Amino acid sequence: MLLRVLTDAVTLAHTLVLLASMAAAPVSVPRMKLGSQGLEVSAQGLGCLGMSAFYGMPKPEPDMIALIHHAVASGVTFLDTADMYGPHTNEILLGKALQGGVREKVELATKFGVLFTDDGNREIHGDSAYVRAACEGSLKRLGLDCIDLYYQHRIDKTVPIEVTVSRRFSI
Repeated sequence: MLLRVLTDAVTLAHTLVLLASMAAAPVSVPRMKLGSQGLEVSAQGLGCLGMSAFYGMPKPEPDMIALIHHAVASGVTFLDTADMYGPHTNEILLGKALQGGVREKVELATKFGVLFTDDGNREIHGDSAYVRAACEGSLKRLGLDCIDLYYQHRIDKTVPIEVTVSRRFSI
């Protein structure tokens, strides 16, 4: 029993030393170009859906903000959310996490196109008026004046894509 306790203590000590050295070591996550407009993102992204919705209860906000900050400090700077996550609460969480200079270190993607109805169903929307309102709502919840990548979560088969994107550049 004493040998097991000593072994566990040594293992714990080694783990703590390893973790301390990892925290001090510079981390390099590869970067890549996304699309043809010059956006460069970390090759590894952080999908934020599970922080606020769909996979059990929402996680404690301080823990999720700490997780986002840790990811960014580790070189994972491409963050992905959507207005339907929560709905809306995930963008609010990201907005809080991006304060204090964090925004300047990340590339942020959010999505539009899914609207929850009062009866709990989902509707797919791609009309330009909806897209404009959704984008303005996302900007407000995120506390931003610019979204790096804004894209359609689900295709609205009743609206031609030309109509969906027609006002995108005038927002």
